[in-house]
Amino acid sequence: MVEVPVKLYLDKLLKLAREAVRPFSLMTGPARDKALRGMAAAIAEAEEEILAANEKDVDAVGKSMTGYENRERVRDAVARVRMTADDVKAMVDRLHRIADLPDPLGEVLGRHDEPNGLQVSRVRVPIGVIGIVSELAPLETIDALALCLKSGNVCVFRGSPDWTLTQQTIAACLSKVAAEVGIPPGACTIIERPEKEAALELIKSGKALDAIIPRGGAGLRKVVQEQAKMPILSHDGGITHVYIDGDVDIPLAQNIVVNSKVQQPLAANSLDTLLVHQGIARPLLSALILRLLDEFKIDVLGCPKTVALMGQMLMTGHKAVKPAQDADWNRQFQGPTMAIKMVPGFDDALAHIAQHGPSHTCVIVTKSYESAMRFTREVDAGSVLVNASSRLNAGDSFGFGADVGLSSSRHHARGPIGLTQLTCEKYVVLGSGQLRHPHPVPLAYEDAIMLKRP
Repeated sequence: MVEVPVKLYLDKLLKLAREAVRPFSLMTGPARDKALRGMAAAIAEAEEEILAANEKDVDAVGKSMTGYENRERVRDAVARVRMTADDVKAMVDRLHRIADLPDPLGEVLGRHDEPNGLQVSRVRVPIGVIGIVSELAPLETIDALALCLKSGNVCVFRGSPDWTLTQQTIAACLSKVAAEVGIPPGACTIIERPEKEAALELIKSGKALDAIIPRGGAGLRKVVQEQAKMPILSHDGGITHVYIDGDVDIPLAQNIVVNSKVQQPLAANSLDTLLVHQGIARPLLSALILRLLDEFKIDVLGCPKTVALMGQMLMTGHKAVKPAQDADWNRQFQGPTMAIKMVPGFDDALAHIAQHGPSHTCVIVTKSYESAMRFTREVDAGSVLVNASSRLNAGDSFGFGADVGLSSSRHHARGPIGLTQLTCEKYVVLGSGQLRHPHPVPLAYEDAIMLKRP
C-alpha cells in the first residue's frame, strides 16, 4: 500500500483542525471537563496497553543505539524513554487536576461605562488552532492536549518519535473519549507520522495555525524561530541565573543551588550561571563545588577567581573546575554543566545578568529585603524568584495546574504558559443606538425617511 505523502497527510489534519475551531469554541465548560475526566479514566484503564507499547519504544531506542561505545549514554537514553505505572498515574492525576481548574473562557477582565452610555468589557476567548512540537515525554503530551482542550483551543500535537507507539496508544484513548462526548473531529490531534518532515511542515503551516509552541532543546527552538510563519507562544529559551548575595544563610543557599541544577539538569529552568558575592565565596563555594562535581557529577566552569579558589583540587585527586570561556556566560546548558562567577557586589551581579541574556529565570538568595525587592524590580526575566529554587518556575508551582512551556519572550505572556496564557481577549460592547458623529445622514432626512411611519 502506497503511503500518503507527509504534506498531504498534514494538510488533511490541519483542514480538519481549522473546521473544528468554531464548534469546539462553542462547547460548554462542563462538557470540556467531562471530556478530560473521561480521558483520565480511559488512560487509567489502558495502563497495560500503554506500558506494553512503551516497552516496544524502549526496545527500538536500544536497537537504534547498537554499537555506541558510551554505554552510559545508551543507558540514559533508554531510561529517558521508559515509562512506569507511576508515570501513567501521573498522567491521570494531571488530567483530573486540569479538569478541576476554573474555566478561563468568558471571564470578564475589565468593564467600564462610557459617557455616551456604551458598556465596554474585555472577555477571555480561545486563541484558535495551536500547534505543538515536542521532544519531551508523554506527560508533557497530556499537559499540552489537556490545557488546550480546557481553554477551548484546537491542538495539533507532534511528539518525539522516541515515543511513537506510546503516543499512538494514548491518542487512541483520547480520540475514543473525544468522539463519545461530542468533541469535533480534529480538535484534539496527535500527528502519528514519525518523519522529521512532519514536524517541519507543521512549523511552516502559517495559514492553518494561529500559534506554535516548541518544547525541547536548543536545536528545536532554533528551527522553530527560523522557520515558523506564525506567533511563537513559548520557546523555553534564555539563561537561568542564581545570585547569592553577601548577606545570606549558607545552608539555604547551598540547597537552592543544588536543587536548581541537580533536580532536573535537562529542564529549561535548570541553573546555568551561578553568581556569588565574593565576600561569601570562600565559605560557600568550597564545599558546594565539591558536592556538585563528585556527588552530583555536574561539570563546573568557573571564572578565574573560582578556578583559583579551587586550584588545589587536582592535587587532592578531585575533579577540577574548568576555566569558563566568554561564550559560556551566554549558554543555556540544559544538561549537567553550569558556570560560576564571583562578583564584587550586588550591582555587578545586576550588570552581568543584564549583559548576558535574555534571562529565562532569575533567583536571588539573600536575607536583605531591600536587595530582594531591588532585584525583582530591576532584573528583566520571564520569572524572578526570591529565596526559592529556579525549578519552581512552572505552572504547577504557581497554581496553574500545568503549563505547556516557559516563555522568556516579551510578547503575549512571560513565565509559565498555563490556561489563561492560552487565551486572548476580545472586546464586547453593549449599546443602545449610539453613533459615531458627525453622522453622514442629516437628522431631518433621518426623521423623514428612516423613521417614517408606514
